[in-house]
Amino acid sequence: MRYILSLDQGTTSSRALLFNDLGAVQSVAQREFTQIFPEPGWVEHDPEEIVASQIAVALAALAQAHAQPSDVAAIGITNQRETIIVWDRATGKPIYNAIVWQDRRTAAFCQQLKAEGHESLIQQRTGLLIDAYFSASKIAWILEHVPNARGLAEANRLAFGTVDTWLLWKLTGGRVHVTDASNASRTMLFNLHSGRWDNDLLDLFRIPASMLPAVRSSSEVYGEVSAVPGLNGIPVAGIAGDQQAALFGQRCTRPGLTKNTYGTGCFMLQSTGNRAVASTHHLLTTVAWKIGDAMDYALEGSVFVGGAVVQWLRDGLGIIRTSAEVETLANSVPDNGGVYFVPAFVGLGAPHWDSYARGAIFGLTRGSNAGHIARAALESIAYQVADLMDAVETDTHTTLQELRVDGGASANDALMQFQADILRVPVVRPSMTETTALGAAFLAGLGAGFWKEVQAISDLPREERRFEPRLPHSQVDAMRQRWNEAISRAKSWEHVGGE
Repeated sequence: MRYILSLDQGTTSSRALLFNDLGAVQSVAQREFTQIFPEPGWVEHDPEEIVASQIAVALAALAQAHAQPSDVAAIGITNQRETIIVWDRATGKPIYNAIVWQDRRTAAFCQQLKAEGHESLIQQRTGLLIDAYFSASKIAWILEHVPNARGLAEANRLAFGTVDTWLLWKLTGGRVHVTDASNASRTMLFNLHSGRWDNDLLDLFRIPASMLPAVRSSSEVYGEVSAVPGLNGIPVAGIAGDQQAALFGQRCTRPGLTKNTYGTGCFMLQSTGNRAVASTHHLLTTVAWKIGDAMDYALEGSVFVGGAVVQWLRDGLGIIRTSAEVETLANSVPDNGGVYFVPAFVGLGAPHWDSYARGAIFGLTRGSNAGHIARAALESIAYQVADLMDAVETDTHTTLQELRVDGGASANDALMQFQADILRVPVVRPSMTETTALGAAFLAGLGAGFWKEVQAISDLPREERRFEPRLPHSQVDAMRQRWNEAISRAKSWEHVGGE
């Protein structure tokens, strides 16, 4: 058996990648699916379209490589996290669309939970903050608003799952209803310390325990595909949420190793090993993965607007035609000319957590031009990541040695060099940035015995580029001081105007 098949089920597309025993991509297929916006702030997907698109690309990836199911040792699943699906066990049909992690319909309910004083309990048990982002309030909404849902749930007819669970149910013809610990830890229902669903939280959200999948490790054989001609007989042997899979794909398997994914936003995760570190800076404590009986944890911080600031330069300001042009424009000036750009279009994420902050550009003069604004926009991504890293270092009492990077904007050499300068540590970019799919493949390969141990994965060849810090400390200190001033002036903007 020569390959591992990785199913990378994302927010806007389903992808499938076939990896060989060196962790190299042999084939890749991708298909976008419909985004549904029934009301402002609501985001949904059709669960059946998710499955159909994922199966289609899996078959396409095998066909591209002229591979048979017998050539594939295992399937790994990685998925958009927190998105929920509820279906009828008897029919296998969803009772409502998937409610996506971005959906904000339960924000008022979450505010009510905070007002009632539940925040410390939830953070202590789950490592999460009360927010509509996570799964629990979405499940509660379906039970309250979909006709007959409550009655079906109490009759043990309904099953809940995050997207990994739904895919596994469909692939195995409804025989397997499980999730892994990394996805369970994003629901706001999972007790980080006991490693089980938390009965007090189930009561709080009025969710029957019978709906929930069994929680298993992230690397074991859960069952074989039995409902998809062309994939039947392949064991599914690895599951992890997308950011945790990227952490594993970057081989951050020791405490202190850290990765940052530069996408629309930025997701930074630092492995904390067998310690669930409680954050005092509004970071999230999450399960990284569970292998065998050993649970590994991570601290996670999110930047809301990362690569999206480049999209705004393209679509909002119109100063570039394609996102790739931003590097050339930024390099057309020797420095930012004193311009600082705080891209708080939707408020600020960790560690600031100011939903009333708004975007602002400071330091403009008659000499400022499009190059300065482009450079300041790119630099804003690096500054926000540095702010996150400060919070992580304070929470873990460890000093960052290097930052491993992936995601679309990590291809930007100017940004990666500036990130190294601002952090004062090397930034390490792998030649193959498909780290999310690779992490799922690694976990599945371990689960199926394709690779024998974690160390064997860590020893696989890695081609990478290292960006070493070059700016003097005094210059970095001065620039970060100006950034901090800019951040402070962008905060609470909605309140300043009396909104």
